Amino acid sequence: MPESGPGAASGTPPRARIIDGRAAAAGVRAEVSRQVAALAARHGITPGLAVILVGDNAASEIYVRNKRRQTREVGMRSFETRLAASTSQAELLGHIARLNDDATVHGILVQLPLPRQIDERVIIDAIAPGKDVDGFSVINTGLLAARGTGMIPCTPLGCLLLLKQHGGDLNGQRALVVGRSNIVGKPMVQLLLRENCTVTVAHSRTRELADECRRADILIAAIGRPQMIKGDWIRPGAIVIDVGINRQSLPSPAGPREMLVGDVDFDAAVRVAGAITPVPGGVGPMTIACLLRNTVTAACARHGIDPGGLSG
Repeated sequence: MPESGPGAASGTPPRARIIDGRAAAAGVRAEVSRQVAALAARHGITPGLAVILVGDNAASEIYVRNKRRQTREVGMRSFETRLAASTSQAELLGHIARLNDDATVHGILVQLPLPRQIDERVIIDAIAPGKDVDGFSVINTGLLAARGTGMIPCTPLGCLLLLKQHGGDLNGQRALVVGRSNIVGKPMVQLLLRENCTVTVAHSRTRELADECRRADILIAAIGRPQMIKGDWIRPGAIVIDVGINRQSLPSPAGPREMLVGDVDFDAAVRVAGAITPVPGGVGPMTIACLLRNTVTAACARHGIDPGGLSG
């Protein structure tokens, strides 16, 4: 529910609790670090994460640099393969095959997007399912849909962890997922169903989208359109998880400046929702943290170890 306090007493509209993704991600990384140390001490195993970067996309460079730093900070091995933008699909498949066979590598991630001469679907499905720490392969997506198992995509997993921290018991909650991508929307639906939510999927062509939003106790915005979801679309007291990361140029006294905004109009929604993730600082930090968590899960699965037994 929205916070009460001085603001409410003075007539100022209440504001939602801000869900701090950076703090939550730090907690996930701390747990991963403990598990990595336990794996090394008890079993002589150090999880390894391999990242392949094709081309020189500036945003991808930043993501890869952050992944490398955080992988090493939790005590895992970090492997990096950098390839030219002209790399052929066959060459990339060869690199993946070698990593699939490398016993020191427990997780493989191919940074997207890829150059246009390479079919992303072919590349993703070439990664061994047990090393597919992004959870994007057809086998892992099928396992999640059919059995609720398999490697869970990092961003939806991060959203679920935030929901559990700030939403209490999700059982029976009415959830709306706005977006139907294979990376976020569809796996998010499966995770919410696994938590016994009543789930609706909406998208850019949904009729009366505002009314669908107003019915939701939980709203996951992953449609990729800046500030598309307005404040008066939010049900009072709802939990809003904004997955969107959109660059937008806004006027300022010093001239236009670029900033990141989500798929939700945060300034308006924060006065209606019970809890909401900001952009940046919400879901984003959880994605890399969950990638590290998935790598530990993959290492444990490979050696028949229960990850839960490493925390004690």
